[in-house]
Amino acid sequence: MSSSTDTGIYEILDERFRTGRCANGDDSLEKLYGGCRWAEGPLYLPAWRQLIWSDIPNDRMLRWDEQTGAVSLFRSPAGHVNGNTLDREGRLISCEQGNRRVTRTEHDGSLTVIADRWQGKRLNSPNDAVVRSDGSIWFSDPDFGITSDYEGFRAESEIGSCNVYRVDPTSGEVRLVADCFGAPNGLVFSLDERQLYVSDTRGGKLWVFEVSDDGTQLSAGKAFAEAPAGGQARFDNIRFDDGGRLWAAAIGGGVHCYDPDGTLIGRLRVPEPVSNITFGGPKNNRLFITATTGLYSLVMAVTGVPRVVGRAA
Repeated sequence: MSSSTDTGIYEILDERFRTGRCANGDDSLEKLYGGCRWAEGPLYLPAWRQLIWSDIPNDRMLRWDEQTGAVSLFRSPAGHVNGNTLDREGRLISCEQGNRRVTRTEHDGSLTVIADRWQGKRLNSPNDAVVRSDGSIWFSDPDFGITSDYEGFRAESEIGSCNVYRVDPTSGEVRLVADCFGAPNGLVFSLDERQLYVSDTRGGKLWVFEVSDDGTQLSAGKAFAEAPAGGQARFDNIRFDDGGRLWAAAIGGGVHCYDPDGTLIGRLRVPEPVSNITFGGPKNNRLFITATTGLYSLVMAVTGVPRVVGRAA
């Protein structure tokens, strides 16, 4: 590993960040919008060349048009929505922190509740979701939306823990699949869907789990990476590029890039605390970043994983 090298927005911690072309994109971030209280949940919609994202404390979702640069209101009130993704039919799946549920927006605009309880108890505040190729929906359920009235509504947890769940695509059964977290947050499947990666914001770790052959259960998790010692970085959502590198939004630490072996090889510096990231654009090589009040983008030399309807965007 080399010592840290400063190249403006890019901080190179390992030569693999340089040789992998991770620092060969734009020289600076482009700020697309400001004025949010806490921006989250960016989702790129290729068919429309638009990006939607959440402004949780303001209880709204916003929409940015790639061709015009215009920003408009997508939905308000929005249930203090956090994370968003698409299902196998291109329908919007949203984690509503305030309403303590996961919903699907149908093609006619109506809402269907996917999950709001586990074993009869109300969920805490669903945060992020990913859809597997079998149509199952996996989501994290920390307590961020019930600890205060800022991003939801203050309440006691009925479940008493913060977990990851799977919703069966046929029966709708909500099954607990992992419960080893302080606050599970971002989720992403490996390209072959044989592993599920989960960020733990309070635990300071990125976890990886093996998915069972029938796609319904997880093995005991193991740590993939830990937040740098002595830092203030806290992991939020995560995304893969097509080179197998894992990119992690790190509140207080910019955007971290991990080699497939778990080594932190570089960072992107962002002027505000980062919450979420996603790849998009016509070539899927534009990294969109939500960071506190703003929406930013960076056209990169690396590309997100191939876009498949139902895989995390």
